[in-house]
Amino acid sequence: MKIVASIADPGQSVAAQDMGADLIELRLDLMDDDCVLGVQECKRQTELPLIATLRSAHEGGNYFGNAEEWFRVIQPVIPLVDYIDVERRFSAHAGAIRAKEVTIIASSHIQEMPSLFELFALERELRSYGDIPKIVVTPRHEEDIIELISFTHAAKKPVCTGVMGTQFRTVRLILGLLFGSEFVYCHAGTPTAEGQFSVAEVKAAMALFSARGNR
Repeated sequence: MKIVASIADPGQSVAAQDMGADLIELRLDLMDDDCVLGVQECKRQTELPLIATLRSAHEGGNYFGNAEEWFRVIQPVIPLVDYIDVERRFSAHAGAIRAKEVTIIASSHIQEMPSLFELFALERELRSYGDIPKIVVTPRHEEDIIELISFTHAAKKPVCTGVMGTQFRTVRLILGLLFGSEFVYCHAGTPTAEGQFSVAEVKAAMALFSARGNR
């Protein structure tokens, strides 16, 4: 499991690195300044791999444009980062991004809990245009958590899974520590999504888990 520090302020990149993050996600949709300048600032301050994310309002973000406008924002950032987050609604541009040899995180954030069958179907769809499927759902009951864990464990790797909101937030850790989710998204001081743990909290949890496992 790799720790992703999700930030809206490039100035937090140093803190994210010092806390022990493995990657940095730049939430372009939450940034006040020019996206390219923000990415460049982040690259000057840290050597960590960068993920560029322009999250749509449909999936919990602050971007309200269409697919063509999305690509106009993303295009100048592509040469500066290691990963681009691409939602299904923007997948028509995945080929142009892949041609630049940038890893695609094919993402879907859902305000409900799909069935196990639907999760596997979604994973296949995301993998058809991306390198790492990222599926974040909204469980309502403990039974939903069991379904999500079962999917994460059985799905082809790499895969990233998670939950939205504060309910069942500890599942974010369990999915990565025990069941093979590639990333856990955290904050470096200011959360970019409800329910996020800080990088420091996740590092502490990983250390505790490792210590117990070695007894």
